[in-house]
Amino acid sequence: MPLFANTISPTPFGFFDSDTQFQEEADGMVIFVKRKLGDDVLSVELTRKEIWACFEEACCEYSRLIHETKITSELTNVLGLSTGSQDFTNKYARQTLEFLLRKAEPYATEAYVGGSFNATMGYVDLVNGQQDYDIYSDVKVLSGSNSGSVVYDTLPEGSKGKLKIVEIFHFEPLAAQTFLLNASNITNFLATNFNYESYVNSTVFYVLPIFEDVLRRGMLESAFRVRRSNYSYEVLGSKLRIYPIPTTDLQLGKMYIKLMPPHNPYNPSSYTDQSVYGISGPNNFPLENIPFKTVNQPGRQWIRQYTLALCRELLGLIRSKFQNIPIPNADLQLNGEALVSQGREDKDKLITQMKEFLANLTHAKLLENDALAAENLNKQLRYIPMPLGKSITIG
Repeated sequence: MPLFANTISPTPFGFFDSDTQFQEEADGMVIFVKRKLGDDVLSVELTRKEIWACFEEACCEYSRLIHETKITSELTNVLGLSTGSQDFTNKYARQTLEFLLRKAEPYATEAYVGGSFNATMGYVDLVNGQQDYDIYSDVKVLSGSNSGSVVYDTLPEGSKGKLKIVEIFHFEPLAAQTFLLNASNITNFLATNFNYESYVNSTVFYVLPIFEDVLRRGMLESAFRVRRSNYSYEVLGSKLRIYPIPTTDLQLGKMYIKLMPPHNPYNPSSYTDQSVYGISGPNNFPLENIPFKTVNQPGRQWIRQYTLALCRELLGLIRSKFQNIPIPNADLQLNGEALVSQGREDKDKLITQMKEFLANLTHAKLLENDALAAENLNKQLRYIPMPLGKSITIG
């Protein structure tokens, strides 16, 4: 009887052919399957290679079920990583917040405090008597190699879309403020310019918090927009209308505009992002078949049972080709359909049991179970009596 190791191409794909423990298990699997199917009483019409093919399929199915649980638990930690020459099989990933941070980047972009996309600085040459300017033809690039070119024309082909106005620097110049450095104004001067405040003893000063500066600046900007509202603007479709109509030398010149070009999610403008070509989902999560030598005893027993179910189904398909075999004075009725039905039922039952087992082993479920165990332990500790009124220290 030829052994697995001495057979040429013993399995269809050869995923585990070089694994010595798989080779030893394969030889024993032939005896296991044939005896379970009654070969000692009635010949089982399965070749060794057919049994080994079922054995290989069972190992692949086991790997698939285990990897689905791994993908469910760890996908958010590996999204964007390179898929080249990596294998995350039997590896325990460290948890990261990269997924959450990436999901939050659009909010940072909209708030103009970071994100993945840069705003563009441009300007409009104000013309005497002209109040309306076209965003797509009159706004020019402020600096860089495309300085002076129309912003919309510099956008890459295929990325042109609606421009979003972020901010327009269109305010009346502030009047200069002078301070009288007399005894009554020294404190105000220090508080305004150096963030100091004096109390009772004029020689002791306290540093004011930074948020006061931020609040003052916001208050001043709001005051300028309301109290000097004649200097304003509005966007009407693709037109930018400014108030007042430029007429004097003070109102002419360049009006600066910060705007946001259309976002390309696969090509951020602020940096070259190679992660867009990395792991994008469960389809390219770099996982290989679990080496048979690393499968523990419960896993191997599941593989044996699944191999038997596959062999039972295969034997039923073979016997279904011959419903009746003529023998002297009678016909021999084969049980092909019954074997196929039982084999498929056993497969479904094994897969269901494995999925139910693995569903309790995702990272989220493990955290939930640990939290529940800690809560129940805390409840139990409440019933421990306190000897002589003293507390019990554990650990």
